[in-house]
Amino acid sequence: MTSLTLLQALPDGFLDCGARDLHRILKGPTLIELPGKSGAPLFVSILLHGNEDSGLGAIQRVLRAHTGRSLPRPLMLLIGNVEAAREGLRRVENQPDYNRIWPGAEQGSDTPAGQVMAEVHRRVVERGAFAALDLHNNTGRNPHYGVICTRDDGVRGLAALFAPRAVLFRGLPGTQTASFSGLVPAMTAECGQPGSDANAVAGARFIEAVLSLEELPSGASAGEGLELYHTLGVVRVKPEISLGPGSASPHLSLEPHLDEYNFQPVAAATAFGKTDHPRPLELIDETGRDIADRFFQVEDGVLRLSEAAIPAMLTLDERIIRQDCLCYLMERLE
Repeated sequence: MTSLTLLQALPDGFLDCGARDLHRILKGPTLIELPGKSGAPLFVSILLHGNEDSGLGAIQRVLRAHTGRSLPRPLMLLIGNVEAAREGLRRVENQPDYNRIWPGAEQGSDTPAGQVMAEVHRRVVERGAFAALDLHNNTGRNPHYGVICTRDDGVRGLAALFAPRAVLFRGLPGTQTASFSGLVPAMTAECGQPGSDANAVAGARFIEAVLSLEELPSGASAGEGLELYHTLGVVRVKPEISLGPGSASPHLSLEPHLDEYNFQPVAAATAFGKTDHPRPLELIDETGRDIADRFFQVEDGVLRLSEAAIPAMLTLDERIIRQDCLCYLMERLE
């Protein structure tokens, strides 16, 4: 049974513990509430996906830097999927996705893990959190970027503190960031690929910057210089399609360097792979419609982009493709 552990201090060994060893000191999802000098607490969630460890490295760096002195403001820290982290997996097969079951989710919110996230959500809102940050990694080659659900000044200002680019996306209910939209300024920080010290350092720099803010950016300067993209939809391989060259029919064999296209304008007619199926993908937009026919076509066994777009989070990892998606398609906003 998944349940939430509440702590008022860091457990022994936390600051030097790797993600795969957290199960030795934490029973499962854990919310640690630490005091600070003044102001409303900052809420940070890490390891909602167990194989995305930059958030853990980031918060460890921040907390080590404040050893023996107070944090600038109180901190509410959620360590999410400890069980999956032990295995180095996004989630284990019998689990829901911990970043798809927050309040507002279309399914999974009634599971024990969903009830844990609802309890965390309630505590964060009741304490009037200053901001909510969710730190993630991705498997494809992506630059650092933020994900936001609103163009509010404070939210865009948060995103600009992390990276020069952000993605506006409202079409995935049940994520931590979406669940706080309109209640607490919230954003997701996508910290590149896991296992990188540089990505953990970037996450630490971001958390420290937000902890040190007296107030959120506002007015004309909020988010100044931020490249903003809008998500057209999420691309998934249909479950009946097998992946890889020589796999059973119907199949899709992806181009081997596909993830080099992340955050790059990709022209119409660009090949994504080879297939023996007339429509191997679905592309679900923010309203829930499948618009794959608009953006993809199969000609002579080659899957091609039929309308120019900008991909993000393109991955060649079959487990991630099955558990999450192949990629997102975006357009640049002025």
